Amino acid sequence: MAEEGRGGAARRWAGVATCAAGPAALYGWARWCFSAEAAPSGALALAGGAVLAAGVAVAHLLLVGGARGVFGSLLLALAMLAAVSAADRAAARPATADCTVRSVDSRNQGSFGEGAPPPRTLHRLTLDCPGGYPDVLEDDRIAAPAGEEVRVAYDPRRRVAPEVEGTATPLVPALWSGLLLALAVLIAASRRAGSVVDGPADE
Repeated sequence: MAEEGRGGAARRWAGVATCAAGPAALYGWARWCFSAEAAPSGALALAGGAVLAAGVAVAHLLLVGGARGVFGSLLLALAMLAAVSAADRAAARPATADCTVRSVDSRNQGSFGEGAPPPRTLHRLTLDCPGGYPDVLEDDRIAAPAGEEVRVAYDPRRRVAPEVEGTATPLVPALWSGLLLALAVLIAASRRAGSVVDGPADE
């Protein structure tokens, strides 16, 4: 029974380790894909990120087990998505353009559930920019009404979405990633006394 308990504790702490390793690895992958000179194509970057995220989530589920593994994997998946969003917002957008807003289309986006980022309104601005790019800007706020100009920062290689100049910051998605990660860690680190999966209470 003592060996079973030690085995359960080892699995539990290995599950905790995936909580830290998953978002960190996916952030590193996304940052490289968004910024490196020799970054892979968009399709390869997406496929690689999806495989990495799925592998971490499945490993967490198998290590933690049961309902805690399911909920922890969901939280971990959301934390990894937020980490990718943080990498996107942190990526360089070295070029700028003064663009005219042709139209504004707003739509509501729902939440993914308990613990996930809350619902928000996303505004899609259709742009007229010198050279034709960027042609669309999506933001949580209306940067300028139709007919007015807005200064947009963008990546000429089109690896990341354009942003209103000076507004791109990874702070908000990084905070969400940290919060979701903390919840996943709490779930993975907890144990049920007498559980067959986790073994008896540690001495």
